[in-house]
Amino acid sequence: MIIKNNIIAHRGMFNNKDIPENSKPAFKEAIKNNIAFECDIQLTKDNILVIFHDDNLKRMTGISKKISDLTYEELSRYKLLDTKYTIPTLKEILKLNNDKVLIDIEIKPCKNYKKLCNLLIKELKDYHNYILKSFHPFIVHYLKKKTKNIEVGYLISKKYPKKIQNIFLPSKLLIWYINPDFLAINKKLINKKKYQTYSKKIPILLWTIDEKKDYPENCILICNNLKK
Repeated sequence: MIIKNNIIAHRGMFNNKDIPENSKPAFKEAIKNNIAFECDIQLTKDNILVIFHDDNLKRMTGISKKISDLTYEELSRYKLLDTKYTIPTLKEILKLNNDKVLIDIEIKPCKNYKKLCNLLIKELKDYHNYILKSFHPFIVHYLKKKTKNIEVGYLISKKYPKKIQNIFLPSKLLIWYINPDFLAINKKLINKKKYQTYSKKIPILLWTIDEKKDYPENCILICNNLKK
């Protein structure tokens, strides 16, 4: 995993004023500054891969609708944070980047994750400069089985939403089962002994960082608020 300065721009280089997160101009800024960027992938009702973080449009568009309930044509009517920009497709951003910088692609959990993963693999067929990751262990496991020579990582939060996940995740057994190429962990977990142990075996990405200082030099940092 070759990343300049061990920095990834979280959702691109944005300010959520004139440049919204996960938007084409946010990714343009990262590419212009030769900085890898992270983005979030979801599937529309008509099976188009789009880049958007939340499952609901409310925070970014003011409209309370779900990505999965809308076709891409319907989705493209909504503007991000009252700007002129709309939700981009993965295809648009791949073309924009053209393998210039690494793209860190997070796959959001969904009901039909296998369909999403298969469409993603197809979309990335002729593309090279990217890594994949997800909070969903089955997504990570599935992608590991279906892809070759692609780095697939497992996202770990400080707290999981479901009780069963709090009990079992992230156990050594689960890590063994999904066999990730890297772990992307919440910055608050970096001093936990088991993650320090993992860091000696596989790469660690830390999210989401506001300042670079005080974090281990051997970690890759997924950073907020990167300036132009």
